[in-house]
Amino acid sequence: PAVEEEEAVAGLAELLAPAAGSAAQAGAAETALALSGTAAGRRLLAGQPAALEALLELATGPCPPAGSCPPLAARHALGCLVNVSAEPEAHEALLAALPALLRLLPGGEACGVLANLCREREGARRVLGGLSESGSGLDPLLQALGEPRPPPQVGPLLCNLSQLPEGRRGLLDRSRCSVQRLLPFTQYKDSVVHRRGIVGALRNCCFEYEDHEWLLGEEVDILPFLLLPLAGPEELPEDEMERLPVDLQYLPQDKLREEEPDIRRMLLEAMLLLTATRAGRQMVRDKGTYVVLRELHRWEQEPEVLGACEKLIQVLIGDEPGPGMENLLEVNIPEEVEQELQRLDREEEERWRREEGQEVQDSRPCP
Repeated sequence: PAVEEEEAVAGLAELLAPAAGSAAQAGAAETALALSGTAAGRRLLAGQPAALEALLELATGPCPPAGSCPPLAARHALGCLVNVSAEPEAHEALLAALPALLRLLPGGEACGVLANLCREREGARRVLGGLSESGSGLDPLLQALGEPRPPPQVGPLLCNLSQLPEGRRGLLDRSRCSVQRLLPFTQYKDSVVHRRGIVGALRNCCFEYEDHEWLLGEEVDILPFLLLPLAGPEELPEDEMERLPVDLQYLPQDKLREEEPDIRRMLLEAMLLLTATRAGRQMVRDKGTYVVLRELHRWEQEPEVLGACEKLIQVLIGDEPGPGMENLLEVNIPEEVEQELQRLDREEEERWRREEGQEVQDSRPCP
């Protein structure tokens, strides 16, 4: 049966080629898309270089005239590649076609393919290199955030690119106000995939402790954007209310907390990273963060989120570290911290996928 399946995919590759004609291409692309909807089908396509090459050629063919949609066959082929790109065996063939894929940005499906290719550091490094060589850098992705309905896959792509220091530097470029474009999406209701990715990217940016005072200062003012999704409708004493940032004061009675546990965890991790330095700890304390965390701790049911909340509370109410230990990121070695967060992200993603029964085209945020 395996040989028969491989022969069938080889035949499919022939039907995807231009010589087969547009009608045959469209039918073959639709078949390939359906095949990629199962794990076995994705593995089968990933192991067939001819099929991948034909799908790439179809998906990245000549751009349609302005204002018109790509042909249906091209859309099916690109959707298939989003799914197949989750298979590591397909990565090298897809990365070899990187210049053609980058030309499709900031389209959602192209972002989905690239997000999957960036799940590991080497893939992220190559995609960042391709963006740099194209001269555009992160600009197409950041500009897409200004669209009325940004492609949801932009969030995971930015998150996966920000697992690398050079990706974080692109988002923390002060001259372009890049990171400020991410902030409103911590409360973005239209797509949990997009919201998860953006929060992951912000969390990753907080590894750069040299930028903490800037991030917490007036120019960026990141803390209210991290705290607001964690705040509930609780009534607070007047003196506590006045300590909070203005955006967190007198919230309505129907205010809901972030519904996804892994996003709540990443928000807490971002704030924990911001408390790595003495100056950061003081700035976070001064904004009344403890009050929000105290109410969150009373409400929270998820053990991993509770643990992250307790760690942050400990830092805020505990004694200051001794001489030479002021920078907690330097003490704990960032690489080890990042690897642990990456492990938690992977576990959370697998749990989330099992519960939601979601297809693989939504890639995980990874540090």
